[in-house]
Amino acid sequence: MNVAVAKTGSGRAVSDLFASAEGRLPGSPSVIASRREAFETYERLGLPHRRIEEWKYTDLRALVGEVLPLAAAPDAAALKRAADAVKAHAIAGARKLVLVDGVFAADLSDVRALTAEAGFRTLRETLEKDAGLLTTASTDAVIALNAAMATDGVVLSIADGAQLSAPIQIIHIATAASASAFTRSQVVIGKGARATLVESFVAAGAKAYQVNDAVIVTVGDDADVAHIRLMDDAPDAVNVTSHFVTVGANVKLNFFNMTTGAAVSRLQGLITLAGEGSELSANGVNLLQKTEHGDTTLVVDHAVPNCVSREVFRAVIDDRAHSVFQGRIIVRPDAQKTDGKMMTRALLLSDEAEADNKPELEIFADDVSCGHGATSGALDDSLLFYLKARGLPEKQAQALLIQAFVGEAVEQIADDGLREHVIGIAERWLERRS
Repeated sequence: MNVAVAKTGSGRAVSDLFASAEGRLPGSPSVIASRREAFETYERLGLPHRRIEEWKYTDLRALVGEVLPLAAAPDAAALKRAADAVKAHAIAGARKLVLVDGVFAADLSDVRALTAEAGFRTLRETLEKDAGLLTTASTDAVIALNAAMATDGVVLSIADGAQLSAPIQIIHIATAASASAFTRSQVVIGKGARATLVESFVAAGAKAYQVNDAVIVTVGDDADVAHIRLMDDAPDAVNVTSHFVTVGANVKLNFFNMTTGAAVSRLQGLITLAGEGSELSANGVNLLQKTEHGDTTLVVDHAVPNCVSREVFRAVIDDRAHSVFQGRIIVRPDAQKTDGKMMTRALLLSDEAEADNKPELEIFADDVSCGHGATSGALDDSLLFYLKARGLPEKQAQALLIQAFVGEAVEQIADDGLREHVIGIAERWLERRS
C-alpha cells in the first residue's frame, strides 16, 4: 500500500521557508545534503503533537501551529538594541559570546579574551568544511528541523587540564518580530578541565518570535563543570531547546535551568553518564504566570556502573499558567551500583494553574538505589497567617514562602556570584507578579 503524507497549510509554509532560506544557510555541498535529509525527516513527522508520548503535555501543533519565517541578518539598528540587551543581562566578568537573531555578533562578543583560554569558532565557519555537527539520528521533529535550518552557533574547545578564569556566557538575543532563529552549538571540555558555561535567552524589543536551539556537550574524564541556563524570552515568544550531554569518568557536572518567560517553552535534554564514578546534579525552577506554558523534559541515562545522579526541580505557577516536568532515569543492565534520585514539586498560586509531573524509572540492573517523587500543592495557609500576623502584606508573605520553596534548587549553584544573579532574576519575577 502506498502512503502519502498529507501536508497542512503550515507544512506547506515550512516547505516554502526551507526552499527560500536554503541559499542563506551556511555549509559545503555535503552540509546542504545533510540539511535536506534532516528537513525531509521533519516534513515527514510535522510538528509534535499530544499523540507522541514525549510531547503529550506540550502539543506544538495546537500551541504554536506553524514555524515562522527565518529572521533576517541583524542590521545596525538591531545590533544597537542587542548591545543594550547585553549590558542588561551580561554576568559580571564573564566571557560573552553573543548571537543576535541566530547570527554570531563578533563586535558584541569577548572573542579575544576567550581565545586566550579556549578554542573558538562559529558554527558557520565549521560548516564550510564539516557536516558532522548537523548529523543527527534523532526521530524528534524539532531536532531535525534545527539541523535543517541552523544558521549559526558557537563551537568551543576547552583543553585538557584548563582552569577557566571566568564563566563563558552565550547570550541569545531576539530583535526581529514574528520571525524564527535556529542555532546549534558544541562544547567539548577536556580531561581534568574546570569550566562554567552560562546560556541566556533574552529579547531586545522583539515580539512573537520563535527560537529553536540545540547544544551538544562532551565532558572529559575528571572534569568539573557547571552549566547554567537562564530563559527570559518575551512573553509571547516560543523557545524550544535541545541538550545532548555525554559525561566521562569521575566527572562532577552541575546543571541548572530557570524559566521565567516565553508563551511556550520546552527544554529537552539527554544526559548520558558514560564513565564510571561521575556525579550529576540537575536542578531547575519554572516561574510561570498568565497563560505561559513551560516544559522541562529530561532523560538521565546511567550507562555504566558507580554513578550518582540527583535531580531537584521546582515550579511556581500563577494565573492560568501550565508547568510540565517529565523526568526519566534509565539504568542500563551493566550499570550496577547506580544511585539515582529525582524529586519535582509544584506550587500552585491559583485555582486555574496546572502542573503535570511525570517522573519515571527504567531499571535493568539489580544492584541499584533509585527513587523518585512528585508533589503539587498550594501555599501553606498557616505559614501565611504566621507571616501576616507579624505585619507583612500578603504579597510579601507569599514572596518569602516562594523564595524558600525554590531555594533548594537554586542553592545547588556552587558559584556565589551566579547564585546571587539567579536569585535576583527570581526576585524580579516576584516583583512583577506583585
